[in-house]
Amino acid sequence: MGDLLPERGGLRAEQVAQTRAALVTAGRRLFGTAGFAATSVEQLADEARVTTGALYHHFPNKTALFEAVFEQLHDELMTSSIEAAAGVTDEIEFLARGFEAFLDDVLRPDVQRIIITDAPAVLGLERFVELDERHAFPGIAETLRSASRRGRIRSEHPETLARLLLGALTRGAMLIASSKKPESTRDSVVREVQALLGALVPADGARGGTHPPRNGDAPSPPNTED
Repeated sequence: MGDLLPERGGLRAEQVAQTRAALVTAGRRLFGTAGFAATSVEQLADEARVTTGALYHHFPNKTALFEAVFEQLHDELMTSSIEAAAGVTDEIEFLARGFEAFLDDVLRPDVQRIIITDAPAVLGLERFVELDERHAFPGIAETLRSASRRGRIRSEHPETLARLLLGALTRGAMLIASSKKPESTRDSVVREVQALLGALVPADGARGGTHPPRNGDAPSPPNTED
């Protein structure tokens, strides 16, 4: 009899995870189409095929479910950005490609509504910034620190620079989301963000002159056959 308890516990945990996932999926669809304000708790429960009681068991309120949806979508956007820059060894080019991929994703209506339009109002600006930085800041900051160590850029405070770039990227996404010509605005924002990144590179050379290259950037050995 006792041997059945771990199995039942595992089954229960699986059911809990499945219910939560169904609610997040439902929130993702409804928040992404109708928006937060126009979506009721009853609609979310119906979409997930659970009771409202089950919804409140997993999330204390609609805002908490929205936050879970926001974080899931934010993770997906970060993964998409990293994949777009896969194989790039130069830090500035890595950031440029990742930022461009994010701005491409902002053209999607669900991303616009959840991440850009609703999140600051639903979560509050302080919580929005906290979550945004939790997901995006560490990678950007580490990339800038690496570029600074190698002399690829000149920055006394890469962490501050990372927050400034993240702010510019967020503002650019807002411009795209509110534009009557989003694709054209996206192109303009990408150009300006790339110009910002390019301005970080010292004028006296791509590598900054004094820092050793990484292994992947090491120069070819001299030809000794002559």
